[in-house]
Amino acid sequence: MFWLITATLLSFGFGQLWKVSQRRGLNAPAVISTNYLTVAACLLAYFWWSGTLAFSGPVLLVGGSTGLSFIISLLVMTHALKRANVGVVLTSFRLSILIPIVFGVLVWNENASALQFLGIILALVSLALMTRNSAGNPSTGSLLLIVIVFALQGIAHCCMRWIHYADLDPMRMHVLCITALIGGGLGAVFVAIRGSTFSTSELKMGLGIGLFNLVALTTSLTALSLYQGILFFPINGSAVVILDNLFAQYVWREPISRTGLIGVILGVLSMVLIFQ
Repeated sequence: MFWLITATLLSFGFGQLWKVSQRRGLNAPAVISTNYLTVAACLLAYFWWSGTLAFSGPVLLVGGSTGLSFIISLLVMTHALKRANVGVVLTSFRLSILIPIVFGVLVWNENASALQFLGIILALVSLALMTRNSAGNPSTGSLLLIVIVFALQGIAHCCMRWIHYADLDPMRMHVLCITALIGGGLGAVFVAIRGSTFSTSELKMGLGIGLFNLVALTTSLTALSLYQGILFFPINGSAVVILDNLFAQYVWREPISRTGLIGVILGVLSMVLIFQ
C-alpha cells in the first residue's frame, strides 16, 4: 500500500510542477526534453559510479520502446492542447488508462473481483466527469487528434506495464535510464528541428522537474512491480485527478463545477471498491 499511495502523491506533485511551468509560459517540448535528459544523466552517473553501466538487449528494447512512446505521446498532447478543447484533450489523456486495463485482462490475464471491476468502471466515469467541460462537440480534425492522444498515452501506459511482464523488474532502473535517454534525446531533436532554443528558465524548470520525476517514476515502476495494472492505473488516475481538482479549488482558485464534484465523489467511491 505504501508504494501505491506514494506513487499517487508523487504523480500529483509532478502534474503540479507542469502546471507551474505552463503558467510561466515556458516552451513545453524544451522542458519535457530537459526533464528526461536530467533523469537519464542522473541514472547514467549512478550506474557508472556503481559499476553497473551495462544494458541487456531486453532492457534496450523495452526502454527504447517506452521512451519513444512517452515522448511521442507528450508532444502530441501538447500540440492537441493548442488545437482542440483543453478539457476534452485532458479527458482523453486521463481515460487512456482504459487501454492498459483491457490489455492487462486480455493479454496478461490480470483479474479482479466483481466489486473491483465495478470500481474500475466508476473510476473511468469519475475521470470523465472531473475533466469534462461545456465547450461543445469537437470538429472532425480535433476528434481525430483526441483519439490519437487517447491511443498514444494508452500505449505509453502499456509500455510501463510491459517492464513487469518482460521480467525486468530487477532492472527497472536501467529500463528507466534508456526510456529517459531516448525520450529526452528525441525531444531535443524535435526542439532543434523547430528552430527553438533552450532558455535558462526552461533548463532550470526541466532540471527541477527531472529530479522530481526521477523519484516519481522510480516509485511508480516499483508500485507496478507489486500491483496488477488493472488496479494501479484506475487508483492512480482517479486519486491524482481528485487531488488536482481539490488543489485547483483551494490553491489555484479555479472553482470546481458541480459535475466535477460528482466526479470526485465517484472517484473516492471507486477507490474504496477497488481496494476490496
